[in-house]
Amino acid sequence: MSVLVDLSMFPVNAGEHLSVHVAPIVAMIAASGHAYQLTAMGTLVETEHLDEALALVSRAHALLVETGCERVYATVKLDIRQGPPGRLAAKTASVEARLDR
Repeated sequence: MSVLVDLSMFPVNAGEHLSVHVAPIVAMIAASGHAYQLTAMGTLVETEHLDEALALVSRAHALLVETGCERVYATVKLDIRQGPPGRLAAKTASVEARLDR
């Protein structure tokens, strides 16, 4: 199985610059060993099981709560598919291969 997660999570009312809050979440995802890709609007992660993906979301929220965030905004999109892992890179490569450059 392959679970792709598109996660964006940050505190509300923490000002204009949120990287100080987002960086620990990305570090946690990196330390998890799952393949991930940081984007300007969120972080894409690939796990093998749905419970692993949901655990990352829960840990991300816990990190913000630990730093005193009382209100958190999050968007989570999931693409759950039977089959082998490796879709994080393969889906992008498939589109790139079709671009006329």
